[in-house]
Amino acid sequence: MIDHLEISMIPVLVLLPLLLQVAALHYLLAIIILTSLPGLVLWYYYATHRKKRRTLFFLTLSLYSLFYMYYLFITEILPRGDISQGQVCAVTAGMIFTVISLIHTKRGPGMVATSLNEAQNHSQEANRDPTYVYGSVQSEASSLGNVTELQMTKEALAAKWSRCPVCKIMRPPRAGHCRTCGSCVLRMDHHCIWINSCVGQANHRSFLLTICVFVVTSVYGISLVLCSLCPRQYLMTALFYCPAVYSQSSTALCFTCAWYSSIVTGGLLYLLVVQVLNISFNVTERESLLALRNKTGQSRLWGLVTDTGEYSRGFSQNWIEFLTMPDASVSPPSTFTDLV
Repeated sequence: MIDHLEISMIPVLVLLPLLLQVAALHYLLAIIILTSLPGLVLWYYYATHRKKRRTLFFLTLSLYSLFYMYYLFITEILPRGDISQGQVCAVTAGMIFTVISLIHTKRGPGMVATSLNEAQNHSQEANRDPTYVYGSVQSEASSLGNVTELQMTKEALAAKWSRCPVCKIMRPPRAGHCRTCGSCVLRMDHHCIWINSCVGQANHRSFLLTICVFVVTSVYGISLVLCSLCPRQYLMTALFYCPAVYSQSSTALCFTCAWYSSIVTGGLLYLLVVQVLNISFNVTERESLLALRNKTGQSRLWGLVTDTGEYSRGFSQNWIEFLTMPDASVSPPSTFTDLV
């Protein structure tokens, strides 16, 4: 497994800068390569997804792209004299904050205990206090204001414990088994190929924060690059029309990388919108897919979100629950290998 993970890093480290250099030679080459790259990435995703194995390819691609774009920003754009020290500090701080947030996200999604005895203890504790498995009972108690209804809610939550057919352990509500990681994850949202890990109860907030910081930093960095390369153009039109940008190899490379960053940022912006909508409806990506498969949910907002109606208690309460849900305490300690 380690050999496969290490080999998967080589194509990114070798091909990405080479392809960007070739794309910078002419705008027709840029169109061909930049439109082909998403297809190649999707092909590799489906190739690895069928085998249900972890790979460092996508994590390496995201990190290498981040550092390579920052390297070009410092070495090519900054010497032009159009960027102030404050703007450089803002971009640098955004990049550092993105990496720190990503490291925090990589510390684990919150795995369900693998010991059967521990699982039984968690189940018994859930019967007494379901806030252990579903961090919204206290807020629900205040909203219900009825002891009888609260007791019914506790019983319903405790009854939803189920046995994983793969791990053979008892798992709480909203937990799911990840076939790629080979473990059950508390409040599993999805397995994210870009961080080479699952997104669950313990790291969902930091995952959302990572995407937000990256998108804001990327949009700000792209705007600075375009303003430097095309000072006489409007920002919205500079990405599509920038005269004489291909007259020098350095400016052509920076312009090509601005397009590449825009494509990546657009994909992450879509992911961010989907995540925000899912949180607003209190539904995970896994629950959304299961609801669509079983035809038990309603597709809303042009198919961007699936409303299952099972856990949603209103926009504000859903966000309060997400922001205050406890971090999973059953995850094993993270090691250095877990961070990659």
